[in-house]
This record gives sequence, C-alpha cells and structure tokens, in this order.
Amino acid sequence: MRIAQVAPLNEAVPPRLYGGTERVVSYLTEELVALGHEVTLFASGDSQTSARLVPCCPRALRLEGTCEAPLAHHLLQLERVMAAAHGFDIIHWHSDLIHYPWARRSSVPVVTTLHGRQNAYDFTALYGEYRDLPLISISNHQRPPGARAHWVGTVYHGLPVDLLTPTLDLKSGAYLAFLGRFSPEKGFERAVEIARRTGYPLKVAAKIDPEESLYYDTVVRPLLEDPLVEWLGEINEAEKAAFLGGALAHIFPIDWPEPFGVVLIEAMACGTPSIAWPCGSVPEILEEGVSGFVVSSVEQAVSAVAACVTLDRERCRHAFERRFTSARMAMNYAGIYRRLATLTSRRGKAMTA
Repeated sequence: MRIAQVAPLNEAVPPRLYGGTERVVSYLTEELVALGHEVTLFASGDSQTSARLVPCCPRALRLEGTCEAPLAHHLLQLERVMAAAHGFDIIHWHSDLIHYPWARRSSVPVVTTLHGRQNAYDFTALYGEYRDLPLISISNHQRPPGARAHWVGTVYHGLPVDLLTPTLDLKSGAYLAFLGRFSPEKGFERAVEIARRTGYPLKVAAKIDPEESLYYDTVVRPLLEDPLVEWLGEINEAEKAAFLGGALAHIFPIDWPEPFGVVLIEAMACGTPSIAWPCGSVPEILEEGVSGFVVSSVEQAVSAVAACVTLDRERCRHAFERRFTSARMAMNYAGIYRRLATLTSRRGKAMTA
C-alpha cells in the first residue's frame, strides 16, 4: 500500500529526547517499510527515516527555540498533505483536530490515531459533528468519553523487539526508577515517598516543561535534595535500557487518565516490573504479578516493591514480546488500512454504478 504517515511537528521522528507520539510514529513507519509498503512521512526536517521524508518545518518545534506560532507550521503541513493526497491509498494522521474539516471531504481514506486524553467536555460536540471520521484509540479506556466517535479499532503502541535489552539478573545496588516529566499528574511526590519508606534509592530521568516551572520550583526541587533521590535529567533512547533494566521496579504513580503509557512497555521490555496507580489504561497494559502491580496507595506500593523482588523478570519480558512489539502494532494498523481502503473503493464503485 501507499501510506502517508503525518506526525506532529513538536519533536523530530524519532525524537532526540522526550516525545512519546513521535517515537511511536517512527517505530510504526519503519515497520511498515519493512513489511514492503511504500511509506511517506510528513514530519520535521530533522527527522530520520527509511521512508520518503517530506519536511514540513526545518527542525522540531520544541527544540527550535524561535518558534512562536506552532499552528502556522501545522497548517502548512496540512497543505502539503492535501497537495499530495492523490498519491496515497491511506493517510494516517497522528495530530489531533486540525485536519478534520479536510479529512471528511477527502476522496482518499483518512484515519486518525488519537494519542492524547479524550475526556475534555469540549470533545463531546466535536465527535458529534465528525462522527463520520474513522478514529483509532491506543487503549480501550481512551474511548468512553468519545462515545459518539467513529472508532474503527484499538491498536496498542509497540517497540522494536530488539530495542531494549532486558536485564534478567539484577546486580547489587538495585534502585527504583522514575521516567517521564515533572508535572503534578505524574505523581513524583509519591515516588519519593515510596523510596523513603522502602529505603531504596530513586533514580529520576525526567524533563521540565516551561509551563511546569512553578511546580518544579515549589514541589520538585526540594524533593530532589533528598539523599535517596538522584536526578539524571532527560535521557535518550540508548540510555533507557541501562536505566530501566537496572531498577528493581519502575514507579508510575500517575494521577490522570493515561491514554497508554509507553514507559510501561519500555520497562516491560527491560524485564523490569512497574508499580502503577489504576488510572486510564494502566490496568489494560500491566498483567498483575507478571509485568507489575496496580496499586491505589503508597502503602500498597511499598508492599509491591517487596513483591517485585520475587517476580520472574523473564516472564515480564515475555509479556512485552506477546503484546507490545512494533511488528505487532504495524500489522494491526495495516489491517485497518486495508479495511478502510476496501470500503472506500466499494463506495466509489457504488456511486459510479
């Protein structure tokens, strides 16, 4: 198939550091190319891909430093996609909303994966209007707020099977790991409290968004002074295997409706169980007692840390291989593409009959 992948422009594909959506787009694009599809990637000009790259801005907008109007770049990206649309069998968007008016009028099948939370009140009317547009969820939990939407499938995120080497036998000096970004919804305070109560060091790989500077100054900075806490800053893809693989457990103490949580399967791929709160998709992703534990309090999390010592890390890795590889993700998406392309072809023939 001739497939267009349209990525957000905030990060490169793949991102240099933090960037869940763009990383998933990269894995999907490369797997589709490996399956023999003709793939075109619409992304920032500093992206790296084996597909044909159509640059829609010179560099990723978050790290550009001079971008004052991201919407302008995304509108230009939309124009580039529209101009080339006739050359594709399917166009797959990974950016929310901006393309909807055009997508419903496109003669080429257009499908959108929603990577973010969908529980905002404002989406209710939007989905009522655009209930003809095919959408893909990244977890079943993501769907209920958009009950009026036209869901055509759920596809879990996936990672290349050989991306992260599992650590199946922990060396001495095990620690707890926190990976992500500093924001109130990520629950960093809980992670520190778990470390204090268990006595395990907490290694932290996290970024600071400018809009979270007040939270960082008032809440995070004092906690980083705890002798049990070691902040490593942001880490790149190559550093994740050692960071997550060396941990006794990955702590995921979130307090928001997480649509998926890529870091859960990254830890899983490293053979490291996660201890997570039951928000959003977490109960869908984790297998209790295999790839981690779902808890509802710091007290339960402390008990789960002790239980992690007895878990089989090889079984944790196998849970990843069964459900969350990028090859599986690409095959699931390809099945949806074929179905949508076939439906569009049938409608076109019916209209000309």
